[in-house]
Amino acid sequence: MSTYLTINLIIVAVPLALTFLPVFRFYRKWRPLLASIVIVGGLFIFWDALFTIRGDWTFNPLYVNGLKVLSLPPEEWLFFFTVPYSCLFLYEGISAIVLDIKIFYSSAFYVLLSGLSLYAAWMFRGKEYTLVVSLLSAAVFLLGASRLRYIFTSRVYWIWITLGMGLFVVFNHFLAALPVVIYSPLAITNFRLASIPIEDFFYNYCLLTLYLAIYIRVKNLASH
Repeated sequence: MSTYLTINLIIVAVPLALTFLPVFRFYRKWRPLLASIVIVGGLFIFWDALFTIRGDWTFNPLYVNGLKVLSLPPEEWLFFFTVPYSCLFLYEGISAIVLDIKIFYSSAFYVLLSGLSLYAAWMFRGKEYTLVVSLLSAAVFLLGASRLRYIFTSRVYWIWITLGMGLFVVFNHFLAALPVVIYSPLAITNFRLASIPIEDFFYNYCLLTLYLAIYIRVKNLASH
Protein backbone atom coordinates (compact mmCIF):
# COMPACT_ATOMS: atom_id res chain seq x y z
CA MET A 1 0.00 0.00 0.00
CA SER A 2 1.42 3.37 -1.01
CA THR A 3 2.06 6.14 1.51
CA TYR A 4 -0.38 8.49 -0.22
CA LEU A 5 -3.10 5.83 -0.16
CA THR A 6 -2.47 5.30 3.55
CA ILE A 7 -2.87 9.04 4.18
CA ASN A 8 -6.16 9.02 2.23
CA LEU A 9 -7.48 6.10 4.29
CA ILE A 10 -6.52 7.80 7.55
CA ILE A 11 -8.35 10.95 6.45
CA VAL A 12 -11.61 9.13 5.76
CA ALA A 13 -11.48 6.27 8.30
CA VAL A 14 -13.40 7.84 11.20
CA PRO A 15 -16.15 9.50 9.10
CA LEU A 16 -16.75 6.25 7.20
CA ALA A 17 -16.87 4.28 10.44
CA LEU A 18 -19.48 6.67 11.91
CA THR A 19 -21.54 7.30 8.78
CA PHE A 20 -24.26 4.75 9.53
CA LEU A 21 -24.59 5.38 13.25
CA PRO A 22 -28.12 6.62 14.10
CA VAL A 23 -26.74 9.72 15.77
CA PHE A 24 -25.06 10.82 12.52
CA ARG A 25 -26.92 9.17 9.60
CA PHE A 26 -24.60 10.93 7.21
CA TYR A 27 -25.55 8.46 4.48
CA ARG A 28 -28.84 10.33 4.16
CA LYS A 29 -26.92 13.34 2.84
CA TRP A 30 -25.62 11.48 -0.19
CA ARG A 31 -27.27 13.79 -2.77
CA PRO A 32 -25.65 17.08 -1.66
CA LEU A 33 -22.44 15.20 -0.89
CA LEU A 34 -22.30 13.68 -4.36
CA ALA A 35 -23.13 17.00 -6.02
CA SER A 36 -20.38 18.74 -4.09
CA ILE A 37 -17.79 16.08 -4.91
CA VAL A 38 -18.67 15.94 -8.61
CA ILE A 39 -18.98 19.68 -9.26
CA VAL A 40 -16.15 21.08 -7.16
CA GLY A 41 -13.94 18.00 -7.24
CA GLY A 42 -14.33 17.77 -11.01
CA LEU A 43 -13.11 21.33 -11.51
CA PHE A 44 -10.13 20.87 -9.21
CA ILE A 45 -9.18 17.52 -10.75
CA PHE A 46 -9.12 19.20 -14.17
CA TRP A 47 -6.87 21.92 -12.77
CA ASP A 48 -4.70 19.30 -11.05
CA ALA A 49 -4.29 17.23 -14.20
CA LEU A 50 -3.51 20.28 -16.34
CA PHE A 51 -0.83 21.54 -13.97
CA THR A 52 0.66 18.05 -13.69
CA ILE A 53 0.90 17.83 -17.47
CA ARG A 54 2.51 21.28 -17.54
CA GLY A 55 5.09 20.12 -14.98
CA ASP A 56 4.14 22.64 -12.28
CA TRP A 57 4.17 19.72 -9.86
CA THR A 58 4.79 15.98 -9.99
CA PHE A 59 4.07 13.01 -7.75
CA ASN A 60 6.97 11.22 -6.13
CA PRO A 61 7.00 7.60 -7.42
CA LEU A 62 8.32 6.47 -4.02
CA TYR A 63 4.97 7.27 -2.40
CA VAL A 64 2.32 6.57 -5.06
CA ASN A 65 1.35 3.63 -7.24
CA GLY A 66 2.70 3.55 -10.77
CA LEU A 67 -0.72 3.63 -12.43
CA LYS A 68 -1.92 7.00 -13.73
CA VAL A 69 -5.29 8.21 -14.98
CA LEU A 70 -5.17 11.49 -16.94
CA SER A 71 -1.64 12.04 -15.63
CA LEU A 72 -2.75 11.64 -11.99
CA PRO A 73 -2.13 8.67 -9.68
CA PRO A 74 -5.27 6.97 -8.26
CA GLU A 75 -4.39 8.32 -4.83
CA GLU A 76 -4.82 11.88 -6.09
CA TRP A 77 -8.25 11.07 -7.50
CA LEU A 78 -9.16 9.50 -4.17
CA PHE A 79 -8.03 12.66 -2.36
CA PHE A 80 -10.93 14.54 -3.96
CA PHE A 81 -13.32 12.05 -2.35
CA THR A 82 -11.77 11.53 1.07
CA VAL A 83 -11.29 15.23 1.82
CA PRO A 84 -14.82 16.46 1.05
CA TYR A 85 -16.38 13.36 2.60
CA SER A 86 -14.50 13.83 5.85
CA CYS A 87 -14.80 17.61 5.99
CA LEU A 88 -18.53 17.68 5.21
CA PHE A 89 -19.07 14.95 7.79
CA LEU A 90 -17.23 17.21 10.24
CA TYR A 91 -19.50 20.12 9.24
CA GLU A 92 -22.61 18.09 10.00
CA GLY A 93 -21.14 17.01 13.32
CA ILE A 94 -20.40 20.60 14.33
CA SER A 95 -23.85 21.72 13.17
CA ALA A 96 -25.43 19.10 15.42
CA ILE A 97 -23.72 20.30 18.59
CA VAL A 98 -23.11 24.03 18.04
CA LEU A 99 -25.92 26.56 17.95
CA ASP A 100 -25.42 28.61 14.81
CA ILE A 101 -25.68 32.37 15.10
CA LYS A 102 -25.09 35.21 12.69
CA ILE A 103 -21.75 36.93 13.11
CA PHE A 104 -20.42 40.30 11.96
CA TYR A 105 -20.22 40.60 8.21
CA SER A 106 -18.97 43.33 5.91
CA SER A 107 -19.23 42.91 2.15
CA ALA A 108 -16.65 45.70 1.75
CA PHE A 109 -14.13 43.58 3.67
CA TYR A 110 -14.49 40.68 1.23
CA VAL A 111 -14.27 43.05 -1.73
CA LEU A 112 -11.01 44.31 -0.23
CA LEU A 113 -9.71 40.74 0.16
CA SER A 114 -10.66 40.06 -3.44
CA GLY A 115 -8.76 43.15 -4.56
CA LEU A 116 -5.67 42.11 -2.57
CA SER A 117 -5.84 38.65 -4.14
CA LEU A 118 -5.97 40.20 -7.61
CA TYR A 119 -2.96 42.32 -6.71
CA ALA A 120 -1.11 39.16 -5.62
CA ALA A 121 -2.05 37.53 -8.94
CA TRP A 122 -0.53 40.47 -10.80
CA MET A 123 2.58 40.56 -8.59
CA PHE A 124 3.25 36.83 -9.12
CA ARG A 125 1.90 36.53 -12.65
CA GLY A 126 5.02 34.60 -13.68
CA LYS A 127 4.34 31.86 -11.11
CA GLU A 128 1.53 29.76 -12.56
CA TYR A 129 0.31 28.08 -9.38
CA THR A 130 0.48 31.31 -7.37
CA LEU A 131 -1.32 33.16 -10.15
CA VAL A 132 -4.21 30.71 -10.41
CA VAL A 133 -4.62 30.33 -6.63
CA SER A 134 -4.69 34.12 -6.27
CA LEU A 135 -7.35 34.43 -8.97
CA LEU A 136 -9.38 31.65 -7.35
CA SER A 137 -9.11 33.36 -3.96
CA ALA A 138 -10.24 36.64 -5.54
CA ALA A 139 -13.30 34.89 -6.97
CA VAL A 140 -14.20 33.18 -3.68
CA PHE A 141 -13.84 36.41 -1.70
CA LEU A 142 -15.92 38.27 -4.28
CA LEU A 143 -18.59 35.58 -3.95
CA GLY A 144 -18.28 36.07 -0.21
CA ALA A 145 -19.32 39.68 -0.72
CA SER A 146 -22.52 38.58 -2.43
CA ARG A 147 -23.60 35.01 -3.16
CA LEU A 148 -21.87 33.32 -0.21
CA ARG A 149 -23.07 35.64 2.50
CA TYR A 150 -25.09 32.78 4.04
CA ILE A 151 -21.78 30.98 4.69
CA PHE A 152 -19.62 33.86 5.84
CA THR A 153 -22.17 35.03 8.41
CA SER A 154 -22.35 31.56 10.00
CA ARG A 155 -20.53 30.84 13.27
CA VAL A 156 -20.59 27.12 12.44
CA TYR A 157 -18.75 27.83 9.19
CA TRP A 158 -15.89 29.62 10.96
CA ILE A 159 -15.55 26.88 13.57
CA TRP A 160 -15.59 24.30 10.79
CA ILE A 161 -13.10 26.07 8.52
CA THR A 162 -10.73 26.60 11.46
CA LEU A 163 -10.78 22.90 12.31
CA GLY A 164 -10.57 21.95 8.64
CA MET A 165 -7.54 24.13 8.08
CA GLY A 166 -5.94 22.67 11.20
CA LEU A 167 -6.36 19.15 9.82
CA PHE A 168 -5.06 20.38 6.47
CA VAL A 169 -1.83 21.56 8.13
CA VAL A 170 -1.30 18.13 9.68
CA PHE A 171 -1.88 16.06 6.53
CA ASN A 172 -0.45 18.49 4.00
CA HIS A 173 2.73 18.69 6.07
CA PHE A 174 3.32 14.99 5.41
CA LEU A 175 2.51 15.38 1.72
CA ALA A 176 4.94 18.26 1.35
CA ALA A 177 7.66 17.07 3.75
CA LEU A 178 8.20 13.54 2.41
CA PRO A 179 7.54 14.86 -0.31
CA VAL A 180 4.62 13.10 -1.99
CA VAL A 181 4.04 16.15 -4.19
CA ILE A 182 7.08 17.87 -5.68
CA TYR A 183 6.49 21.49 -6.72
CA SER A 184 8.38 23.15 -9.51
CA PRO A 185 10.17 26.21 -8.08
CA LEU A 186 9.14 28.04 -11.26
CA ALA A 187 5.42 27.67 -10.45
CA ILE A 188 5.32 28.86 -6.82
CA THR A 189 6.75 31.69 -4.74
CA ASN A 190 8.65 29.19 -2.53
CA PHE A 191 7.31 30.93 0.59
CA ARG A 192 6.53 28.08 3.00
CA LEU A 193 5.14 27.60 6.48
CA ALA A 194 7.02 24.58 7.76
CA SER A 195 7.06 22.39 4.65
CA ILE A 196 3.80 23.70 3.15
CA PRO A 197 3.84 26.20 0.25
CA ILE A 198 1.86 29.30 1.17
CA GLU A 199 -0.27 28.80 -1.94
CA ASP A 200 -1.63 25.54 -0.52
CA PHE A 201 -3.28 27.36 2.37
CA PHE A 202 -5.34 29.48 -0.01
CA TYR A 203 -5.96 26.50 -2.29
CA ASN A 204 -7.33 24.46 0.59
CA TYR A 205 -9.42 27.32 1.97
CA CYS A 206 -11.07 27.87 -1.40
CA LEU A 207 -11.53 24.14 -1.97
CA LEU A 208 -13.29 23.58 1.36
CA THR A 209 -15.43 26.69 1.06
CA LEU A 210 -16.64 25.76 -2.41
CA TYR A 211 -17.34 22.17 -1.34
CA LEU A 212 -19.49 23.49 1.49
CA ALA A 213 -21.25 26.08 -0.68
CA ILE A 214 -22.45 23.47 -3.16
CA TYR A 215 -23.28 21.03 -0.36
CA ILE A 216 -25.50 23.52 1.48
CA ARG A 217 -27.20 24.76 -1.71
CA VAL A 218 -28.14 21.27 -2.86
CA LYS A 219 -29.11 20.22 0.66
CA ASN A 220 -31.45 23.21 0.99
CA LEU A 221 -33.00 22.54 -2.43
CA ALA A 222 -33.61 18.91 -1.48
CA SER A 223 -35.37 19.95 1.73
CA HIS A 224 -37.96 22.08 -0.09
